[in-house]
Amino acid sequence: MAEAFRLFVGIDWATQKHQVCVINHERDLVAEREVEQSGAGLAQFLDWLSGLAHSEPDSVAVAIEIPRGAVVESLCERGFQVYSINPKQLDRFRDRHTVAGAKDDRRDAFVLADSLRTDRHLFKHVRVDDPVIIRIRELSRLHDDLRQDLNRVLNQFREQLQRYYPPLLQLSPSADEPWLWDLFEAAPLPKDGAKLTPHRIERILKQNRIRRYTADQVRDALRTQPLPLARGAPEAAAEHALILLPRLRMIHQQRSVVAHRIQEVLDQMTTPSASESETGKHRDVALLLSLPGVGRVIAATMLAEASQPLAERDYHALRAYGGTAPITKQSGKKRFVVMRQACSGRVRHALYHWARVSSQLDPRSKEQYQRLRKADHSHGRALRGLADRLLAVLVAILNTGVPYDPAVRNPPPPQPA
Repeated sequence: MAEAFRLFVGIDWATQKHQVCVINHERDLVAEREVEQSGAGLAQFLDWLSGLAHSEPDSVAVAIEIPRGAVVESLCERGFQVYSINPKQLDRFRDRHTVAGAKDDRRDAFVLADSLRTDRHLFKHVRVDDPVIIRIRELSRLHDDLRQDLNRVLNQFREQLQRYYPPLLQLSPSADEPWLWDLFEAAPLPKDGAKLTPHRIERILKQNRIRRYTADQVRDALRTQPLPLARGAPEAAAEHALILLPRLRMIHQQRSVVAHRIQEVLDQMTTPSASESETGKHRDVALLLSLPGVGRVIAATMLAEASQPLAERDYHALRAYGGTAPITKQSGKKRFVVMRQACSGRVRHALYHWARVSSQLDPRSKEQYQRLRKADHSHGRALRGLADRLLAVLVAILNTGVPYDPAVRNPPPPQPA
């Protein structure tokens, strides 16, 4: 397996300096050095490695623990073959070289290079993604971070309302609607809410296009008897909530902007261009979006976190990424199957919601979910089984290039003769 490469490079990655070890096919040490994490340091390292390879980067295999970053991308751009490995696997490889538990950067770099020489099939071959995929990955992860930030601040805001102003939570239990924030800002205390005029409330409702409540209904809710609290407690809680309000609005606006940019990128990838090659390159996006239950967030997550398995049409890699492939443990007479924990959390989350929505929109998916539930599987286990089947459908339409057609998967019942 290793005859295709003349040199094997192990890089023990760090934030400031990286330790590099180069060995040949016979496991002899060729060279080693430290590389500084800077533009000049990486440029010198690439020139040095090219000199060792005699300007033949394809003959050099590089092992590193991270699948992306400045080091990985610069190596791929120069034509070197880069392979990544999970740090947990590297720890097991280290035990082959020492049983005493010794660990240092030079040893780790050597273990990476030597393990790549002997067990290259256990490494993941890294390829540089398309610039559009790199952009949508950053936007997708930023959108997810903003969602977590928004939930965190919302929980703090809602806690203050629950503490002294529960009538507002009767109007919006999750307290995540901008119209409620405007209403709270207009009347931060229960005594202020009781004084709001129907005209003021009507204006807030119209500005936010709220039709499920009338001004009279909101006024009646605000005029309910407030909670009996210690003197000064409502004012203190209101001050706390008012300080949180600008953060809520800022994060909400940023999340909307990021969601709009994600949609723009998806539209760009699905819109036919003048170049036929570019159209074929991004046709996978249109095929992915044709599946029931796949929207903007799920499509962006799948493209961002599983772009390589999608490009390779690798069903087994996709189900391992998303955690739908179970783990079998067997020893002696004991044998049991458990849920896979070693997977991408973001892909698992996307597959969960894809299966959940598909079970509501697609008759075949709904039927399979109900069949798994009747087989005494839990809700999560049934959704993982459904997601596994959806991944198989996704790979099938990617291979055929034909968008998903529910009539093909759900043929009409035969007509009586």
